[in-house]
Amino acid sequence: MISSVSMVALGGAIGAVCRYLAGLGIIRLLGHHDFPVAILTVNILGSFLMGMFVVAALRDLTWLSPLVMTGLLGGFTTFSAFSLETANLIERGAFGQAALYVALSVGLSVGGLFLGLMAARGVFA
Repeated sequence: MISSVSMVALGGAIGAVCRYLAGLGIIRLLGHHDFPVAILTVNILGSFLMGMFVVAALRDLTWLSPLVMTGLLGGFTTFSAFSLETANLIERGAFGQAALYVALSVGLSVGGLFLGLMAARGVFA
């Protein structure tokens, strides 16, 4: 039997390749834009697929969750996991926590990226 870690690794590799190819396909289809249309499209598609799989998994497919949810969709877009966690909070009626989670996730992630940029520029300048 394949271990959960192997399933995550396999799914992650497939998901990352799918993200890359989807991004290329979207750019070829729509052309280059200043707005990140390809990433936005991948994030929306990944979130849609996460929603579909969550419902399908309830029908005896939970054993595929490491492969599909964590691996494939996580490799395709971590935004799908973010969307699922946000939806779970909203469905539980935790609207304040959902808003806080969204604000902190987006704000602190973008802030962390800028800190990484500044640190790397300081090191490699």
